[in-house]
Amino acid sequence: MALTNAQYESIIREYEEKLNTSRHALEKRKQEIYDSIPEYAALENSAAELSVEYTRKIIDGVPGARQQLSVAISEISQKKKALLQAHRYPSDYLEQTYECPDCKDTGYIGSVKCHCFEQRIIDLLYSQSNIRDVLQKENFQTLSYRYFAGDTLAAYKKTVDVCLAFVDRFDTEYKNLLFTGTVGSGKSFLSNCIAKALLDTAHSVIYFSAIDLFDTLSKNVFDKNKENLYSFYDDLYNCDLVIVDDLGTELPNAFVNSYFFALLNERNARSKSTLISTNLNLQEIEMRYSDRTFSRLISGYDICQFTCPDIRIQKKS
Repeated sequence: MALTNAQYESIIREYEEKLNTSRHALEKRKQEIYDSIPEYAALENSAAELSVEYTRKIIDGVPGARQQLSVAISEISQKKKALLQAHRYPSDYLEQTYECPDCKDTGYIGSVKCHCFEQRIIDLLYSQSNIRDVLQKENFQTLSYRYFAGDTLAAYKKTVDVCLAFVDRFDTEYKNLLFTGTVGSGKSFLSNCIAKALLDTAHSVIYFSAIDLFDTLSKNVFDKNKENLYSFYDDLYNCDLVIVDDLGTELPNAFVNSYFFALLNERNARSKSTLISTNLNLQEIEMRYSDRTFSRLISGYDICQFTCPDIRIQKKS
C-alpha cells in the first residue's frame, strides 16, 4: 500500500516539528550558558572573528591559511568543552540532539529514505502506533521470571536465551522463530521484546495478528487497484522482520493456506526473518494447514514451546 500525498506530507511535518523542537531546546541551552558563563560567549565570538579573518586569507590565496584556521578553531572548540566541564556541564551540552542520529531527524540520508522514515511508513500504513506503547512496557528490560518455577522456569530461561541470540545475530545469521504454547504463557511478551530490540537498532518490523494479516491480504488481492497489492507485497516481503501473532485464530480456508505458504516461501527466498506465535500445538498446525506449509515451518523455524500456566491469571490472583 503506497502512501497518499496527505500521509507523506503528514510524516514530513512530523520531522519538521522534531527539528523545530530540538532547535528551540538548543537555543534555550545556549542562552543558559551565555548567561551563566560569559567566557563561553567570548570564545564563540573569537571563533567567528577568526573565521572571517582566515576566509579572507583563503580567498587571497595565502599559503597554509586553511590549515591554520582548522587548528585555531579546533583549539577554541577544546577550550569551550573544558569550560563547560569546569562549570559541571556535559562537554556536548550545546550539541543538537536527534531522535535519529543517522538522518538527523530529516527522514532522509542523502536522497534515500532513512530507516526511521521507512518504519514510520509501516506504522502509518499498518496501524501499528498502538504497538509502540505496548513495547515500552514489554521488552527485555522489563522481563521478569516471577511467575515461573522449577522446570518451567528453566525452559523459559532457555527460550529467552534463544530470543536474545536471535536479536544479537540478526544481521549475520538468518533464522525464523515459531512460538507454540497455551494462552498466557509469554509468547506475545517475548515477541514484543524482540520487536523492541530490533526497532531500537534501526530494523524495520511489521506486526500483524493472524486475523488482520489475512484480512489485509484479502482486501488487497481482491482490490481492483493492483498497485496497492504490489506495494503491500513489497513491504511484507522486504521488511526486516514480520511478526504474525495468534496464528490459528483466523478462519481456515484455501485462501489462507495458499497465501500463508506464499508469505513463508517468499520471505525465506529473500532470507528475511519471520516470527510466528500460536496457541496451536504442532499436531494441530499440521492438521490445519497444508503439508508444504507445515514442512516449511518444521524445517525452517526454531521451535520454542511455552509451558507456563496462564501468567495473566496468576497476576490477577
